[in-house]
Amino acid sequence: MAKRKKYIQRALVIILVLIGVNIAAAYFHGRWDLTAEKRYTLTSGTKQQLRKLNSPVDIEVFLKGDYPATFKQLAQSTQELLDEFREYGKQNIRVTFINPGQGLSDSSRMKFFSELTAQGIMPFNMKVQEDANEGYSEKLIFPGALVHYKGKTVGVNLLKNQGGQDPMQTMNSSESLLEYQFANAISKLQEEKKPLVGYMLGHGESLGAEVYDALTTLQSGYGLDTLTLQSVPAIPHDFDIILFAKPAAAFSDQDKLKIDQYVMNGGKVLWFLDETNAAMDSLHQRPEFLAFDRGLNLEDLLFRYGVRINQDLVQDLQSDIVPLVVGNVGNRPQIQPVPFPYFPMLTPTGAHPIVKNMDMVLSRFVSSMDTVKVEGVKKTILLTTSRSSRRVRIPAQVSWDIVKTKPNIREYREQHIPAAVLLEGHFTSLFRNRLDQATMAAFQQVSGYPFRETAATANKMIIVSDGDLIANAISRKDGPLQMGINEFNPGFAFANKEFFLNCLEYLSGKSGIMESRNKELALRLLDTEKIKKEKTKWQVICFLVPIGLVLLFAMVFQFVRQRKFAE
Repeated sequence: MAKRKKYIQRALVIILVLIGVNIAAAYFHGRWDLTAEKRYTLTSGTKQQLRKLNSPVDIEVFLKGDYPATFKQLAQSTQELLDEFREYGKQNIRVTFINPGQGLSDSSRMKFFSELTAQGIMPFNMKVQEDANEGYSEKLIFPGALVHYKGKTVGVNLLKNQGGQDPMQTMNSSESLLEYQFANAISKLQEEKKPLVGYMLGHGESLGAEVYDALTTLQSGYGLDTLTLQSVPAIPHDFDIILFAKPAAAFSDQDKLKIDQYVMNGGKVLWFLDETNAAMDSLHQRPEFLAFDRGLNLEDLLFRYGVRINQDLVQDLQSDIVPLVVGNVGNRPQIQPVPFPYFPMLTPTGAHPIVKNMDMVLSRFVSSMDTVKVEGVKKTILLTTSRSSRRVRIPAQVSWDIVKTKPNIREYREQHIPAAVLLEGHFTSLFRNRLDQATMAAFQQVSGYPFRETAATANKMIIVSDGDLIANAISRKDGPLQMGINEFNPGFAFANKEFFLNCLEYLSGKSGIMESRNKELALRLLDTEKIKKEKTKWQVICFLVPIGLVLLFAMVFQFVRQRKFAE
């Protein structure tokens, strides 16, 4: 009886301990990330953002259903990330996984799909074989999410468009950017006042259909206003960023003074410049044209800040295609897409959050750039050409004839020619020691802020030597397309829009969130050659070792049991 009572007491103690451990675990628990790349660890900026939430964030993820293994992997990674979000956001992070369109009629489903597309969630068209005896049918997958906060909604694309990579690398890049995608969406919803971007006019910049996507992109996430530089005594403080999109006319010293003092007083500038008059329209009108310097008169200003755009055009063997008539079949011309060396596909350097995990960027008639040693200014190259490129000094004859002959590879020896540069640091004014006191006092009076010969605080700007990088093609059928889409190959979009948005977000001060773009997940693939050589050996090991362990355990158990009862 005493022995039985003792066993009951031990059982009760164990039960009470287990209950106590579970209660304590509900209030106090820890997590350890044992992965080498800290896959499951959020960046400090994201943690801080989640801790400061004062209202619930509802996240609807459209990755529930019978999907291929790759999409299930993306769904699992999203679930794990949002579980980590809950650790810091607590009850303010609410997540639901939804099978989009399930239970809806055909008309309601199409309306719902249109709403998702309007939120920026692009569908993925997948071929599915419903039955072994039947053909394939198409199924739309929306690998995205809707984030709701205080009555506002933002769409998030979870699957990146990585046309230049294999599917495994595409999925890996998408998983690497999950934290940034959700943190950035929450940040946009929390903004009480959007950063104001000034679209600069007065030097031949376009406001037409060719910049429709750029203007629409700006309006969706930023305050947008136009500003004619010559019509104001100074650039107002209200603008967080000013944007120069392919100016065509020369800048006067007065114009440069306004820009310079805007920078000296903390203003951010995003430049998309064409130093030459080269344009696709010229080739549409005639088979060749002479490319020459536009004469923007910005050389001294950019040189003082740390960059020089050279008087040349870049040719690259890694280039986009154009249609070319190569012959006739009967009375009909035979058209074939051929690479055009003046349309380089620029490669992100991958070393900075702006271009981390980003696909190639399409350019048109880009010039080379050099960085200049300037004390206190850090230069980071963002985009470059490929390993097989060259420079052509201007004036230069640009002709369709270049695509009619096979390029001589030996002439394309230059590697990674810079085409976009980020400048950060304390800039020095171009007009330092150049103006008298009366002129500086007059400018200060009309501008409302002090004339500075050096920047008051550390500042940053981005300079891109291609004005067409944020321009969009115009389709006769569909109108303005997304920037980065070749009208002759509309099925693939380059990363121009992503680069444009990343530049704006970095300049507008979201560096804490941009830090999460640096996360890189290692793709540890099996060695296919080793698999072929050692396949049989590992099959035998995987089959026999578990059976052997079970038999060994049975023998030991039987031996111990016999010894026990023999005694």
